[in-house]
Amino acid sequence: MKMILKNRELFALYLFAFAFFLVFKYGPIYGVLIAFKDFRVIDGIWGSPWVGFKHFEALFHSADFYRLLSNTLLLNLYLLLFAFPAPIVLALLLNEIRSRFFQRFVQMTMYLPHFVSWVIMSGLVIYFLSPTTGVVAEIVGWFGGKPVFYMGHKEYFRSIVVGSAILKDIGWGSIIYFAALSGINPELHESATMDGANRWQRLFHINIPSIMPTIAIMFILSLGGFLSANFEQIINLLNPVTFDTGDVIDTYVYRVGLQQFQYSYTAAIGLFKSLVGLLLILGANFTVRRLSKGESGLW
Repeated sequence: MKMILKNRELFALYLFAFAFFLVFKYGPIYGVLIAFKDFRVIDGIWGSPWVGFKHFEALFHSADFYRLLSNTLLLNLYLLLFAFPAPIVLALLLNEIRSRFFQRFVQMTMYLPHFVSWVIMSGLVIYFLSPTTGVVAEIVGWFGGKPVFYMGHKEYFRSIVVGSAILKDIGWGSIIYFAALSGINPELHESATMDGANRWQRLFHINIPSIMPTIAIMFILSLGGFLSANFEQIINLLNPVTFDTGDVIDTYVYRVGLQQFQYSYTAAIGLFKSLVGLLLILGANFTVRRLSKGESGLW
């Protein structure tokens, strides 16, 4: 109590964040109960009858479940392999630019797509990939190639999603890595330069190891949504032709839950995703802690 009274201003600021999470994050958790009930709006959550694991059994025995799961896993795996390292690479490269004006200009240019909604961004992507009026078709034509209707081929859908995700968020995602790079002690670079280290050696032996704890934390946090795709992006790019490779769990929940009013069934899907995300976070945290021998403070 003495500590609270001594730091009452800080605790007063903390209460706002605590209240937000309590009301909007932890409070609605009781709604998970509908995953174990046949929820009816008239009866409410408590008045609806219990059905146990009926909806989970229906999910795991559904003909669409394994297609949805494989699409979601593959898409998020590609995002993890290509979209996650992209901001790191951008931050490392821009950090090596000597001209501060050019560096700031590139940073500002790369930030701008983040502030464009996925409705507009998806429209631009579809327009650019058009076989008749698209920029990509024009470039392909310059080299004597034949334009392809990329949005009409399901095998291109995942590449389009990953590419557009990188284009939109690479600049914004690099901010935290710029902050980590700015915290590196300049004396480390001065000492390495005096010992004869070139820029590439300093990059691999100073910059990357110094931001590795930040990379580990961001990696752990990204695993929490591994079964979640960017719904706004997918729903705006998806079309009947690309359904086989583009239909993911989130779009399925939208169709079944909001359009067909199967709230209990989709609540079971959401609970399944949350449990998988929790296990992935704990597993990644444990692995990083063991690899760092407890020195990173991630636990």
